[in-house]
Amino acid sequence: VNKLLSIPIIIPLLYIDNLYILYIDYRYMSIQYLTTVYRYKKQYSYHTIFMITGFLLYGMLGWIMEILWTGLHSMLKKDYSLMGQTSLWMFPIYGTAVFLEPLFLFLADVPPVVRGGIYMICIYMAEYASGWGLQRVAGVCPWDYSESKYHVNGLIRLDYAPVWFTVGLFFESIFYHFLY
Repeated sequence: VNKLLSIPIIIPLLYIDNLYILYIDYRYMSIQYLTTVYRYKKQYSYHTIFMITGFLLYGMLGWIMEILWTGLHSMLKKDYSLMGQTSLWMFPIYGTAVFLEPLFLFLADVPPVVRGGIYMICIYMAEYASGWGLQRVAGVCPWDYSESKYHVNGLIRLDYAPVWFTVGLFFESIFYHFLY
């Protein structure tokens, strides 16, 4: 087997194996030792392997969400082929949600409405910055919201606030269930 082709597969399997071991330990450990494991996990959760795994997971989830969103949006235009689309640029943009993980931990005790609002603002800032950067560097931006009534420079849509609020909380739940 080509070792280069097996690298992306080995990383998630090693991570899943680690999660499985932690789950088994969780069921048979005392509360005191469990606290130590969680402290250890928090201290080292930003190790490169976890960052790469999170980047890949958020990037793939972003692509899937975008294809579903654009496919369902085509139904509103009475295009029943439900053709969804995305751009290769979107994978690293969604993947950067991995940098929200420290915020997920910091806001753990904050009510969900506040957390979702903070995530929404962060996502808007990332969307604007990445769109602006792509226009400057590559001369293109994969999205153009200038036809929307509530756009800001064609780069963000303010009426998408509920979507980004939900996506932020969704990514938070993915982090706590699969990556933390």
